[in-house]
Amino acid sequence: MSVRKLKPITPGQRFRVVNGFDAITTDKPEKSLLAPLKKSGGRNNQGRMTMRYKGGGHKRRYRIIDFKRDKQDVSATVDSIQYDPNRSAFIALLTYSDNEKRYIIAQNGLQVGQKVTSGTKDVAPEIGNAMPLSQIPLGTIISCIELRPGQGAVMARSAGTFAQLMARDGKYATVKLPSGETRMVLANCLATIGAVSNSDHQLLVAGKAGRSRWLGRRPRTRPVVMNPVDHPMGGGEGKSSGGHPRSRNGIPAKGFKTRSKTKSSNKYIIERRKK
Repeated sequence: MSVRKLKPITPGQRFRVVNGFDAITTDKPEKSLLAPLKKSGGRNNQGRMTMRYKGGGHKRRYRIIDFKRDKQDVSATVDSIQYDPNRSAFIALLTYSDNEKRYIIAQNGLQVGQKVTSGTKDVAPEIGNAMPLSQIPLGTIISCIELRPGQGAVMARSAGTFAQLMARDGKYATVKLPSGETRMVLANCLATIGAVSNSDHQLLVAGKAGRSRWLGRRPRTRPVVMNPVDHPMGGGEGKSSGGHPRSRNGIPAKGFKTRSKTKSSNKYIIERRKK
C-alpha cells in the first residue's frame, strides 16, 4: 500500500495525491460477474429530484460481490486483486475448486495464489477466511460482519476499516466497531478475518473540483448563502452567520442526537460511539 504525490505540471496536479495501486494485479474485470448499473441522478420514479448534488459522472458497471460467503467448506484460490469503482476497498476474484468464480472484499495482506475458505469445519482464523464469531479467537481483527445470520456482511466493509472481537457471552459476541461503538452481535453471524484493504484511501487528495464531477457529485451550495425560503440558515445581509447549524428540515447538526430512544436494537449497544 502506498500513495504517490504528482509533480505539479498542471494546476490540478499541484496538490494531487494518487493511490499507488501496488496491490492491484489486473485491470480486466471478470465478465461473468459484471452487471449494468443505472444512474438515477438523484431523481425518483416520477423524475423529480429527491436528492440534491448528484448527477453525471463516469459510466460504471457493477461487480457482483459475494457478501454472504455461503459456499461453505469449499476451498478457493485468490486469482487477482482488482479495483472496484463502486467502493473504496479493493476486491479479490476467487476461483473455487469446482471452478466457480466469485468476488469478495479483499482484506489487507491477501495475496494472489492464497487459499481462502468460508465455513465451520477446520477453518483456521487466517486472513480472508470467513467464520462464525463463535469460532474466532478473542481479540482478533475482523471485518465484513453480518448483523443477522445469513444476511450477508453489512458492517466494516469500506477501505481500511476493521472491528475487534472483544468477548463472548452465551449466544452473543461483543464486537468493537470502527465507529467506536461496542455492541452485541449473534455469535453465529459470519465475519472475515483481517482488516479491509486499501487503508491508504483516506490519504488521497482530489486536486481539482472536476474529479468530484467524474465521481457523480455536483457542486454543493452552502446553506449560509441561501435565502430564508430555501434553508433555515439562509438570509441576512452580507456575510452574516446562519445561526445554529441545522439541516434543511430544521434538525440541529453538530452533536444533536437523532437516534430514537425506543429503537429496538438499543438493548444490544453496550457503549455508544465517541463524538
